[in-house]
Amino acid sequence: MTRATVVSGPLAVPPEATRDRDVPRNVGGWAYGCVVDEPELTLPTPSGRKSLALSPSRAGDFMQCPLLYRFRVIDRLPEPPTTATARGTLVHSVLERLFDQPAAGRTPDFAQQTVLPEWEKLSESTPEIPALFADDGELQEWLGEVRASVDGYFTLEDPRRLEPAEREWYVETELESGLRLRGYVDRLDVAPTGEIRVVDYKTGKAPREDYESSALFQMKFYALVIWKLRGEIPRLLQLMYLADGKVLRYAPDEADLRATERKLDALWKAIQRARDTGDWRPRPSKLCGWCNHQALCPEFGGTLPPLPGSSDETVSEPVGGNAG
Repeated sequence: MTRATVVSGPLAVPPEATRDRDVPRNVGGWAYGCVVDEPELTLPTPSGRKSLALSPSRAGDFMQCPLLYRFRVIDRLPEPPTTATARGTLVHSVLERLFDQPAAGRTPDFAQQTVLPEWEKLSESTPEIPALFADDGELQEWLGEVRASVDGYFTLEDPRRLEPAEREWYVETELESGLRLRGYVDRLDVAPTGEIRVVDYKTGKAPREDYESSALFQMKFYALVIWKLRGEIPRLLQLMYLADGKVLRYAPDEADLRATERKLDALWKAIQRARDTGDWRPRPSKLCGWCNHQALCPEFGGTLPPLPGSSDETVSEPVGGNAG
């Protein structure tokens, strides 16, 4: 498998300047475990029948650990915010406000001036987040990390040279199997020639080579949705890691996306089997250390709660944004 390209430094080249000689052609490249904050839903259709829906986050949950999927989707157990997820939310908000400005106003100074107002909005909408900090010193240190992530963005591209076609774009489509795919895309760039670039911001560091396919799962998911919606395979998938100033770039092809569709259909069948049998077995891994539900997990001596309601009940949480 040809690995995705990881580059550092400014990427001010607009998508129309990207040519075949600049973009790696990748074959295969299965991807696992990328998590963003969109819940899986069972949606009503005009006929009144239920339509199955899956987001990248819930697909990632099930592949990581079926029991984690159950805790989040079936049991709907609350999970407290963390400083890491809050940082991602705040940085995404700042970058969203940045692109609200005319091109000439998209400067580092403006972005930094936006951090505190967006923090105040986040604090008011989610009071649990300010409570994460023991004192003002901890808060200021954390805000410094946010500011560093914002500065990191400007080392990767010049937003004055970009006019995104879509931002925080909600997408949804239905596969031939009847499974609906849904979620939010951070940014979509469309060149005058029609070439599409899908962009996602991450406030962490770029993954090691062994984990690149995991990081690209969300992007292939969205590339498949966009192909179904627009009839055009995105030219480039671009993950921007603000913590270390690196960009993971991947050029999907039709074989990639058809394989992704088969994988998602198979994954949904596995989820349905688990719902029908009640068999949500845990899958221990190093990621267990970050799980909020160890007290209920048999792997840690916990006792599973009884399954709520029927396995067909509608999950009605609203779709959340990408906390990057």
